[in-house]
Amino acid sequence: MIPSVLPTYARAKLNFVKGEGSWLIEEGGDRYLDLGAGIAVNALGHANPDLIGALTAQAHKLWHVSNLYEIPGQKVLADKLVEASFADTVFFTNSGTEAAELAIKMARKYHYDRGDTDRVEIITFSGCFHGRSTGAIAASGAEKMVKGFGPLMPGFVHLEFGDHDALRAAVTEKTAAILIEPVQGEGGIRPVPDQCLKGLRDLCDETGTLLIFDEVQCGVGRTGKFFAHEWAGVTPDICMSAKGIGGGFPLGAVLATEDAASGMVVGTHGSTYGGNPLAMAVGIKMVDVVTGNGFLDDVNRKAGLLRQKLEGLIDAHPDIFDSVRGVGLMLGLKCKVAPADLVAAGYDAHVITVPAADNVVRLLPPLNITDEDIAEGVARLDAAATALEAKA
Repeated sequence: MIPSVLPTYARAKLNFVKGEGSWLIEEGGDRYLDLGAGIAVNALGHANPDLIGALTAQAHKLWHVSNLYEIPGQKVLADKLVEASFADTVFFTNSGTEAAELAIKMARKYHYDRGDTDRVEIITFSGCFHGRSTGAIAASGAEKMVKGFGPLMPGFVHLEFGDHDALRAAVTEKTAAILIEPVQGEGGIRPVPDQCLKGLRDLCDETGTLLIFDEVQCGVGRTGKFFAHEWAGVTPDICMSAKGIGGGFPLGAVLATEDAASGMVVGTHGSTYGGNPLAMAVGIKMVDVVTGNGFLDDVNRKAGLLRQKLEGLIDAHPDIFDSVRGVGLMLGLKCKVAPADLVAAGYDAHVITVPAADNVVRLLPPLNITDEDIAEGVARLDAAATALEAKA
């Protein structure tokens, strides 16, 4: 008999009932150090008092009115995002998947309005992940994402990650946009080199193609900059954001230049819940904290500390680990064992990590994790690796 909750997840046998900072507490009282942060979502940890205060204050006023009316918090948050980024305008969604859908629509509508009705193709790359809607899985093209869900939305060109010659050849008069994660998350914490992001910007400028960055996982301070693409000194035309922008509350956004967004006029897109007052209150506080004086400097300091300790962990367990890669507090341990085995051993050691492709385990701790918790997390990973060695 099918359970009342649709069985689409292979869940760990853990039931967390409370969170405190970088820690999760299971129903039996056991404490787990959370180096996954809800897959880069709980950017300020669990039960953050600033976010609780913002949400609670708004909850006593107004939860929802729909976008039939003005929602003042939308302009406040949009102004903050515009000030902190390349963008001129912002649309608020509830998730990264919804942000992907709008980014696709926005790029195609841009060219349609200019009379280039054949410019509908969007180039994506192996290992990408842009969500699980029908449009987003078509963008991915990976068999594990699309099998059984055809017919798929047409108009996507899938290229191998890092194949520069194939990329240049693939851009034609039908190309509307190039869609890429500056740091692949699900694909195994694979940063796109700065020179490649610069090359993409140049190619798009040469060909009139829009450049879309998916920063759902790598944005909002995760890499030590507000957006990861800032490290390369380039800007996109459209940028998707979610996960960390709400600090645990469902919130996403599409940021765009005035030119790229010019086709999205009244009636071309909408959302019942997107930009609701509760989400705006949390998002405003989240952006204020991340853009606050010294916050990103501290993220970079902690990233250096964590990476240094992980290098020592790798040296201590050469049969378990191969290397560490990533940017800021978006790091991946390349494993010589199955990532699922390390994640499971981590559960036994009461530390939470997240598996990814390319034999990688992701470390995505809260951005405000303490130095003490960094040391404790690596100690627990050391215990997990030791336990795996004992089983070999």
